[in-house]
Amino acid sequence: MKSSIASAVCLACVLLLGGAPQVEAAKPLKVFILAGQSNMQGHAHVSTLDSMADDSKTALLLQEMRNADGTPKVCQRVWISSVGCLGDRYSDLQEQTGQLTTGFGAGKDKIGPEFTFGLTMEKVLDEPILIIKTSWGGRSLHTDFRPPSAGPYVWSDYELNQHKQRKDDLEKVKAEKLEATGVYYREMIKHVQHVLGDIKRVVPEYEESQGYELAGFVWFQGFNDLVSSWTYENNSKPGGYDLYRDLLVHLIRDVRKDLSAPQLPFVIGVMGIGGEKDGSKPPQKYFREAQTAAAAMTEFQGNVKAVPTSPFWDDRLAEVDEKHGELRQLAYLLRVKDKNRANADGSMNEEQQKQYLKDYEAKLISPEQALMWKRGASNGGYHYLGAAKILAPIGKAFAEAVVDLRAGPR
Repeated sequence: MKSSIASAVCLACVLLLGGAPQVEAAKPLKVFILAGQSNMQGHAHVSTLDSMADDSKTALLLQEMRNADGTPKVCQRVWISSVGCLGDRYSDLQEQTGQLTTGFGAGKDKIGPEFTFGLTMEKVLDEPILIIKTSWGGRSLHTDFRPPSAGPYVWSDYELNQHKQRKDDLEKVKAEKLEATGVYYREMIKHVQHVLGDIKRVVPEYEESQGYELAGFVWFQGFNDLVSSWTYENNSKPGGYDLYRDLLVHLIRDVRKDLSAPQLPFVIGVMGIGGEKDGSKPPQKYFREAQTAAAAMTEFQGNVKAVPTSPFWDDRLAEVDEKHGELRQLAYLLRVKDKNRANADGSMNEEQQKQYLKDYEAKLISPEQALMWKRGASNGGYHYLGAAKILAPIGKAFAEAVVDLRAGPR
């Protein structure tokens, strides 16, 4: 009897309030695509996170990346599907999924831009988020990621002559190029479509009724094109990378077409290796100009943005890296008995060479520099020194750029 009375009272309340209680609909899933080569993979070892606390420019960001007990944050509203990174194998097509945290870089103990990108988006947006990351190291835009509308690879007379001088089998070289052209563009699109075809597989809480929005695309690639002096034979001259600019324009158009997202916000991560110093001289000067020029196209105004990464470079770490390079060169010269080095007559045995290098290193690199390197770096300059204090701010900058594009003109 009491149960019946209670039910009647509840029904009366519902009628008085104007109908059945409304359940808030789940918000659409925001989907972001991160693509590129090894620096989008991310080679910053998690051990370098501590060094972010040593610099006022990155100390606050580190606090956002960690819990109070020092463990890495796990995003509650950000999931990720990543291919091309697991196990450091460049050709890897295996997928790694889960809630975003550390370990989605180029290996389970590394981070790339994805971590702080996701953390920033989670803070800014009040919706669930999915990151689809497709990145393969050592891949070019002129061949591997070549977009369909760019057509087949075009051989220059200069490049063909270089192969002839090396006595390469031109028919074999051309066949291999044809087979490689566009492979990773297709894999990128294929994986994005695969994930979008069954989102619940990656985001367990996702319901089809809530829908999703392709909300942004970030492209962080370029090293293999930068150093491809045969494809870009005039790379030390103004306009030497105009071909890269054109390919990037094709990439933006094709990605939008193939994903049916004509106004998809698109961010280009501009090469920043070597910082401002390397960016002021060729070939990087002209390569960065080409990347920036693509974003400046009239058709891309307000929906494509170039983000410089050189401001996040660390000159002090780079100085130590240069000294390590000097040591490697010295080790080689000792082995080959260079006439201008200590082992000119070949009298030094292996142990003596090691001791000589150890003593030389002690004079070349101070204890403070050695400690700074141990805490802050884990890879070479071409991988932004494998430094979290460089890659973490880059990921945040990418996210902020996407947010700006989505906000539209002000």
